[in-house]
Amino acid sequence: MRACDGCRVDEVLALGDGRFTVQRARAEDVPALVDLLADDRLGAKRETADMAAYHEAFRVIDQDPNQFLAAVRNSDGDLVGTMQLTLIPGLSRGGALRLQIEAVRVAASARGGGIGVAMLGWAHDYGRRHGARLAQLTTDKTRPDAHRFYAKVGYEATHEGLKLAL
Repeated sequence: MRACDGCRVDEVLALGDGRFTVQRARAEDVPALVDLLADDRLGAKRETADMAAYHEAFRVIDQDPNQFLAAVRNSDGDLVGTMQLTLIPGLSRGGALRLQIEAVRVAASARGGGIGVAMLGWAHDYGRRHGARLAQLTTDKTRPDAHRFYAKVGYEATHEGLKLAL
């Protein structure tokens, strides 16, 4: 059973006159998702043209009951946003379930209209529906605009994140 089996699908985010739909990403979305991931200075360096690797990663994500890879579409059906939500069970914080939010991207054509804030609000509701008591995310230190955005939505820089390439 997927963690998302109990969540609503094709939920509509209303922003003024705009309507956006949040749904579980499909295999045919993978090229457009990769385009979103590559559409910034850092992503352009990290993403590759090897679609086979992305399709395999999608398959693994889609089969994991603790994963929800969101596809956010505008009223024309164009993919304009994505984020990967992971439910992480843990012993700390009294056995709290955490919502990890990663790879948040909004297409350049859709930025500035509030879709990013609406996406995170939806993600927080998703986490609450599944029993998460904490939402967390990481963002690269070289993305000051992202830092300001996340602070505006209520995130606090409470921890120092560390990574090690394997």
